[in-house]
Amino acid sequence: MQTTTALTSYLEQSDEVKARFAAIKERPVILEVNHLGKTYPSHQGTVEALRDVNFKIHRREFVCVIGPSGCGKSSLIRTLAGLETVTSGEILIDGNPIDGPGQDRGMVFQGYTLFPWLTVKKNVMFGLERAGKSRIEAESDALMWLDLVGLDKFADAYPHQLSGGMKQRVAIARSLATQPRILLMDEPFGALDAQTRTKMQSHLLDIWKNIDITVLFITHDLDEAVFLADRILVLKAHPGEVQELIEVPVPRPRTLDQLNSPEFLATRARVDELIHPPVTEEEGEDISARIIRLTKVTDNVE
Repeated sequence: MQTTTALTSYLEQSDEVKARFAAIKERPVILEVNHLGKTYPSHQGTVEALRDVNFKIHRREFVCVIGPSGCGKSSLIRTLAGLETVTSGEILIDGNPIDGPGQDRGMVFQGYTLFPWLTVKKNVMFGLERAGKSRIEAESDALMWLDLVGLDKFADAYPHQLSGGMKQRVAIARSLATQPRILLMDEPFGALDAQTRTKMQSHLLDIWKNIDITVLFITHDLDEAVFLADRILVLKAHPGEVQELIEVPVPRPRTLDQLNSPEFLATRARVDELIHPPVTEEEGEDISARIIRLTKVTDNVE
């Protein structure tokens, strides 16, 4: 007989988890977003991507952002990175308003964005040298960061010689090498296969535990968000607004064994409820009338 795990409430926290969140809230605020709005011009008029987004992230906190398609996740992270300007509101890093890209923020994209003509080591050295470090200093620092992500033996390899997961580890090392205050990650594991993605999630948590970095991580994967995050910022679509900021009750350190724990399943169910609310008959669209048979067969598939 198959047994099922009874769901608890995602709001229930063990004493250990309560103590962890109390400690997080005592830390200084690194990133503060106040009444953020973002619009884009289009041929059909102004498109509102984000509306009145508010949240704070504390030092060394790991926050995931998730939401349905069209919720403005990419607009949010690109605005936080300074790659796009705000339409309204403000973004503060350590209490200072951002003005374009800066060394206080590192960025990791879904694509690896490595220079194919440079070796792994020189890819990591690139930002360091642009920041003013000598070649010798940049090389020493690059090797240290490659050792941290487990790729020191591949320092002289080229990107095309690496697997997808290895390329993304190089991209992470390159972003961390300039020692930003916050690491912004835009669905960095989205292009990886499931097995590699799981390994990268665990590897990222190991890196995060060993350095002074705050992480804001965009994802569309519910399991990934619950597995990685201290808190999950759930956005709704059209325009992107904050639905809920969930404190994940799953204890740390995180392991794959927790994927079926009551705390994990309850949190995942809540995120799923927010992202995929029930569709009423009036809201739904009947597409059955447009489905026609395009093949002649004697055996039906059902």
